[in-house]
Amino acid sequence: MKIAFVSDAIYPYNKGGKEKRLYEMSTRLAAMGHDVHIYCMKWWGGPKDRVEHGVHLHGIGKLHPLYVNERRSIKQGVFFSVDCLKLLFKKFDVVDVDHMPLFPLYTVWLVCLLRRKKMFATWHEVWGEEYWLEYLGGYKGKIGGLIERISIKLPHTIVSNSQHTTKQLKQKLQYNKPVTTITCGLDFQKIVSAQAKDIKNDVMYAGRLLQHKRIDLILLAIADLKKSGQKISCIIVGEGPEKPYLKKLSHTLGITKLVKFHDFYQKDSDIYSLMKASKVFALPSEREGFGMVAIEANACGTPVVTNLADNNAAKDLVRHGDNGFHFDKTSELFVRSLETAMAEGEKLEKKCVDSAKKFDWEILVDKLSEAYAQ
Repeated sequence: MKIAFVSDAIYPYNKGGKEKRLYEMSTRLAAMGHDVHIYCMKWWGGPKDRVEHGVHLHGIGKLHPLYVNERRSIKQGVFFSVDCLKLLFKKFDVVDVDHMPLFPLYTVWLVCLLRRKKMFATWHEVWGEEYWLEYLGGYKGKIGGLIERISIKLPHTIVSNSQHTTKQLKQKLQYNKPVTTITCGLDFQKIVSAQAKDIKNDVMYAGRLLQHKRIDLILLAIADLKKSGQKISCIIVGEGPEKPYLKKLSHTLGITKLVKFHDFYQKDSDIYSLMKASKVFALPSEREGFGMVAIEANACGTPVVTNLADNNAAKDLVRHGDNGFHFDKTSELFVRSLETAMAEGEKLEKKCVDSAKKFDWEILVDKLSEAYAQ
């Protein structure tokens, strides 16, 4: 098949869970013999078309910042959706559109209508009107909620990235058609073969530094553990608009010597090596469409502590006391869960690894290929 993916951001130019999922799926589909193309913003210099790892990349529009003042840029979403009209002149058998930032769904739906093609859409998370009102406020929030509700009616088939997202599509948006659930995954053998870094670290976080990720809770927890007399170390890997604030908070709390900030590593193996050298992986995020880093940490044998917040899909990946621990939103409970995870981490190592095996990309990409073929 000639498969077209539409996504404004792609890995490794922008490092997030959904970008990594697209990279892993697209490269494996190409290796299976499919002709795979990704239409995105032009993240690179030089010609607008290039091939990376067997996948054809097409920069169909100018690169615009994804975030403005810590919020997803509406301007960027609108500009990229207009750029998607160029698919009217591209050949494809199957098109799969990333549901964020919603606007491209409308453009590609029009393209598919005119060309009599069926549209897939990959759904990473559901917001619902309540969260839109919290995120944008007033009439803007209501408009955002309306755009989301209408957008689910556009695809012929929705591919959900988690059981959590599938459930919320039906509950929050009253989507009553069948949903194809194909989760995010990992390269299990690559992770198993990574060697632990020659350091000792207690608490680790890796991901984008955004407000809803609640990395501030990690810093507050480190400060609390320091006050109780514990020797504690923490490494935070990532980039994002919250970084200046988090560094300032670290200084205010007097923990700058205990917390190291590191930009994203160029190689995934470096992240895995650091996960293996850490006692616990902290994921206090209030909103995750899936939480890929949770299963990656588990594959490294590292337990995960995550938030029971309603919009955090990662909580479904963690079985309390088995491959990690839950905490119920408050900083105090987060500290207790971290302490428990650090104390019991070695005993949970095998359970963590076993829980991650079922998420191997090789299993998941076969399911996606079958869905497209149908």
